[in-house]
Formats: sequence, structure tokens, C-alpha cells
Amino acid sequence: MSEVYSSGAWTAKEGEGEAFVEAWTEFARWLRTMPGAGTARLIRDLDEPRRYLSFAPWESAEAMHAWKADPEFGERIAAVREYVAEFTPSELELVAGV
Repeated sequence: MSEVYSSGAWTAKEGEGEAFVEAWTEFARWLRTMPGAGTARLIRDLDEPRRYLSFAPWESAEAMHAWKADPEFGERIAAVREYVAEFTPSELELVAGV
């Protein structure tokens, strides 16, 4: 079984960084209640402080897809995107670990 991750590249709207982090944190608290979810992380670019990356490990791709299919997903992600100028989601698989 491979390690899979959900990930997002986010650019907060000008002046909305703090509100974005609060909204993302609330979203991640909900994510953490989903079967198969690991601890979600949000990191900020030191050179471009409006840019963030998020990632969360999942027990399986099926668990990750079930989370995205949950009826609440759209509403909850929309609450985060309110503070975002750009968002690119990704589904990732670990290919090497050292």
C-alpha cells in the first residue's frame, strides 16, 4: 500500500492571511474527524508570505476520495476559499523516502 496525501497550494488575498489561516484551521479540524485522515499541516512561504502549502496524509486513496465526496466538503472548502486568490489542489503519492 502506498502513502497518499491531499495537498493544496494557496495564495491568500491581500490582507486576508490571518483570516485564511483561521478558516483553513477550522477546515482541518473537520478533516481530522474523517476516517483514515492523518494530521493536516499548513506551511507558509518565507519569501512570499501570502503563499501557503497544505498537506495531509491518508490511510488510502479511497479514504481521501470518501472525504472529498462527503456532502459537507464543498461548503467547508468554500469557507476557506473565501480568503483565497488562487488555489490548486493535488493528490500525491510517496515515491521515495530517505
